[in-house]
Amino acid sequence: MNLEYAINTDRPFDKVVADVEKFTVEHGFKVLHIHNVQETLAGKGFDREPLKIIEICNAKFAHKALSKDMMVSLFMPCKINVYTESGKTKIKAMRPALIAEFFPQAGLNDLAAEAEKIIMTIVDQTAKGE
Repeated sequence: MNLEYAINTDRPFDKVVADVEKFTVEHGFKVLHIHNVQETLAGKGFDREPLKIIEICNAKFAHKALSKDMMVSLFMPCKINVYTESGKTKIKAMRPALIAEFFPQAGLNDLAAEAEKIIMTIVDQTAKGE
């Protein structure tokens, strides 16, 4: 299984980040934090293209997953990364279905598939700007 769900877009980096935030909320998730990796590294003297790691969560999914296996917390919250590479904007999200594979005894397949579908929709909508 692929670790990531990835899409390239011609849309501007800042607009993509704003739309990840917007569509996350529209789909019942919450943005917990946005890590500005470019800014953090620049503060240490390192130069790189823009990268923001957007941590998102849905309380219902989190509660159900943690009720099945506390080890799932190692993969929380879900992340959507937006970055540029050679001037192109890229969006990547870790696939929640992967979590179910790490913990087969927990019975997370349906829950992880449902969360993954929503996260993929957020990424798709963001890439298109819909």
